[in-house]
Amino acid sequence: MVYGVGIVGAGPGVAALHLPTAARLGEEFAVVHISDGGSGRAAALAARVGARHSSGVDELLADPRVDVVAICSPPEQHAEQILAAVQAGVRGILCEKPLAMTTADAENVIDACRGAGVALIVGTNHLFDDAWGRTKHHLVAVGGPVQTVSVSMSLAPNGRYHADVTDDPPVLAQRGGAPDLQDPAVAAQIVRRLMIGLAIHDLPLLRDLAPGFPVDGEVVYARAIAPIGLCVGYRSGGVLVHLAAVMHQDGADTLWRLGISTSEDRVEVDFPPPFVHAGSAAVRVRAANGRWTTYTRTEQDGYLQEWRALADLLDSGEAIEYEEILDDARYAIALADAAAELVREGGAR
Repeated sequence: MVYGVGIVGAGPGVAALHLPTAARLGEEFAVVHISDGGSGRAAALAARVGARHSSGVDELLADPRVDVVAICSPPEQHAEQILAAVQAGVRGILCEKPLAMTTADAENVIDACRGAGVALIVGTNHLFDDAWGRTKHHLVAVGGPVQTVSVSMSLAPNGRYHADVTDDPPVLAQRGGAPDLQDPAVAAQIVRRLMIGLAIHDLPLLRDLAPGFPVDGEVVYARAIAPIGLCVGYRSGGVLVHLAAVMHQDGADTLWRLGISTSEDRVEVDFPPPFVHAGSAAVRVRAANGRWTTYTRTEQDGYLQEWRALADLLDSGEAIEYEEILDDARYAIALADAAAELVREGGAR
């Protein structure tokens, strides 16, 4: 069966990622409707694939050809639009990260999807990358406990992320110039938004490696980094985790690396740059004797695999991991809230 897809949102991610991915999965999905928030961009994107276009969500959700909705709108709109899609009777939803901005909204969304039996995938594409499956298999096979984890992100500026972290009070007061990172309220907002909007790519992975937060853990340090970035360290489940991210016009080439140190070896996962189809992440392992082993990459990237995961749920009728999705959201939101609070308090314990 080919499922009709309605895409809510018409930004760069839709143009560069979701439309090409749906085209590669033409035996499973066909984009039939694209809506925007009033920008007018949906018309041009829809013309590329012969789909209808509209503004808002009402017309798209009323389209009888729409079986599946991809929610690619700003994060604050995700929870409300998921609930509207469930109410409209769609069969499946792929929601870009994050699922919701608050724990209460995440719980409401999961309750609604579970009650209606709607297949749900959150587009944390690193979680669906084949390399992450190989990494977990290696960690289980070696058996050495995880001791430390680091995530390093050096990215070119991205207008969407910049808007996400600077468009609400108190940062609005800084419009026209760089955010005042000396203002604890401004710095705290930037850290929370980047945790939920950018670091969220890897937080489900970190929940696998360092589970238990916030019950079994605490944020140790947190600060915002100029011009837009963060540095956060926390303990969870006996594992020390360090997160660093910066978006800088004159920075180094894109780097997105997950490093895992166990009692036996060191694993490094280098993810491709965002917004490109470049195959799976690269995984290499440094043994105690200093020898490096590199795993073979695949052509399939996480963006493709998340859509395939949705197709599998729709085709098979298998149980949907609602609790796992909810626990991922709880972990991310609790961590973002704790990091932001520590920034407001001065940045370190």
